[in-house]
Amino acid sequence: MTEDVLEPEGEPEESPIDDSEEVVVQDVDPDLEVMPITYEITSYGADYDVHGLVRRIENGDIVVPSFEPSFTGTDEVRGFQRDFVWRIPQMSRFIESLLLGLPVPGVFLVRTKDNKLLVLDGQQRLGTLSKFYSGLVGERKFRLKGVQDPWNGMTFSELEPEDRRRLDDSIIHATILRQESDHGEQDAIYSIYERLNTGGSPLRPQEIRIALYAGPFLTGISELNAAPEWRRLYGAPSQRFRDHELILRVLALFEESPSYRRPLKSFLNGYLSANQERDLSVQTTLGETFVNAVGILDSTLGPRAFRPERALNAAYLDSITTAVMHAVTEQRSLDGDRASRALAELESDPDFKRATLYDTSAEDAVQYRLQAARAAFGGQ
Repeated sequence: MTEDVLEPEGEPEESPIDDSEEVVVQDVDPDLEVMPITYEITSYGADYDVHGLVRRIENGDIVVPSFEPSFTGTDEVRGFQRDFVWRIPQMSRFIESLLLGLPVPGVFLVRTKDNKLLVLDGQQRLGTLSKFYSGLVGERKFRLKGVQDPWNGMTFSELEPEDRRRLDDSIIHATILRQESDHGEQDAIYSIYERLNTGGSPLRPQEIRIALYAGPFLTGISELNAAPEWRRLYGAPSQRFRDHELILRVLALFEESPSYRRPLKSFLNGYLSANQERDLSVQTTLGETFVNAVGILDSTLGPRAFRPERALNAAYLDSITTAVMHAVTEQRSLDGDRASRALAELESDPDFKRATLYDTSAEDAVQYRLQAARAAFGGQ
């Protein structure tokens, strides 16, 4: 056996994240990462009438997290809006339950720093109420379907006055959570959302971040994600925002690698929380540096830059992209021959291989591969 061949050290930590993705990504499994969190959270119950809930949603006092893939195959960057999971029959039965006076499950809300209430669990129920009161599901009228007479086929405005009053006055119980300390707030709320998410398709880490940390920085990541150079390197857009998460990871390690501590998802939460309101676009220094770096990689190495084998390797991606970003900021030229030599140098380094295959979120593995890639690509 040559020294370049690694002895097995158990199963690699990285595995395909989501079989439904067109791009298979080798990376740490976020479900196996444990965030050491000390909770300083209080909770209390509150009963809201339906009319009050709908009014608060319309006024923006209750925030229903929303998100959607932003890349449409053009340069258009759209807002985040998650596909509504419930279909008309499910929504109709929920409204019917309220009209019948039946008890319905409660919702979980978290009180944010600006005194708004963020929906942690109950998005489908509250979304259904909002849509029924507005009278529309998308561009179609919301008519109750598959419920008993006299409500079958009716819109909200067509209900009898006494039925509208009964619906208005129906009570939904809410459990409201409040983080008492700013210390570790982003991880605490993230963890609560992760644990309380009860949808049929559990949210992935970046989907939760999009729900919790909406703002200019995430909008900027959406814009960077649409860059043609990045799309050619990564591949088809991810319906679960894996490509967004990898951009966030590159930016975080580019700017904050000396302070990196595992678990990785906690590091990314903290970085995003600190930069939530920061402007980011292809015109800002950080965004321009990222786009220039992936442009260089696209023109010199192409998709093989991130694929030592068939699957895209996230550890290759974060180390090589940050290395080229440093080279861009230091105005170092990087042509095809030099990039190929740099990649070959890394692929022949057994320690770099180990840092991109085994226990890849460990502090020493992250620091080694970042430093090795930066040295190979001439960043220092």
